[in-house]
Amino acid sequence: MDLLAVVAVLVVALLHLGFLILEMFFWTKPLGKQVFGLSEQQALDSAALAANQGLYNGFLAAGLVWGAWLGKEETQVVVFFLLCVIVAGVYGALTAKRSILWIQAAPAVIALLLVWMR
Repeated sequence: MDLLAVVAVLVVALLHLGFLILEMFFWTKPLGKQVFGLSEQQALDSAALAANQGLYNGFLAAGLVWGAWLGKEETQVVVFFLLCVIVAGVYGALTAKRSILWIQAAPAVIALLLVWMR
């Protein structure tokens, strides 16, 4: 992978680290409720599910960092995790909120194209 592809992959990883932090630690806080448009009761009722979702986002971030660390000879790891992000983003856009397509899936598509164009 060239430098631009690595940077794009790491940006996607940072986004998912941010999602982890929001979902695991700020879900019931004012920031989390504002970002996700939740009432106090909705946030409390779904906190365990959000934490689980945040953990999955952490695994995606870890996989992307691992793949970037492996370097240009091992791009299949990065491709796998970027495809996971894209599928999750498309599913989220279809089932939860359309903006997930642009916030989650689109950066991963860009990173994947850059990886493939190396």
